[in-house]
Amino acid sequence: MGKTEQSIRIKSSPKAVWAKIRNFHDLSWAPNVITKCTSVGDHRGDQVGAKRILNDAFHETLIELDENNHTIKYTIDDGPSPISANDVGGYEGVVRVTDGGDGTTQVDWNSSWKSGSDEKVHDFCHPIYMALLDDMKANLE
Repeated sequence: MGKTEQSIRIKSSPKAVWAKIRNFHDLSWAPNVITKCTSVGDHRGDQVGAKRILNDAFHETLIELDENNHTIKYTIDDGPSPISANDVGGYEGVVRVTDGGDGTTQVDWNSSWKSGSDEKVHDFCHPIYMALLDDMKANLE
């Protein structure tokens, strides 16, 4: 089983960060990374089962939205190699927003997968998640 772990501190309240990122269909906070987010199906972005396609390449499904713990959990169902459905299995991502203390918010973005090339998947995904977190910080501080 492979995994990636990324985190960042943002000078904003957890409530404000959560309010901006909780909608699975709205990635306006990451304009330098996500150029297109297409909603798929009838679910709203705050409903489990919501589906999206990011940048015409990453097919994802929302599997948990925990308002109390400020947590989003999703699957990557298909995408470019090495995270395509043929390359990797059981891919799940988790974004968690917590109070970082001292007026900051801690955002942890972790992912794991059950099968696939651990090194290739990590090396592909880690810089994408770091770019997303950097965009989040730049747009929410």
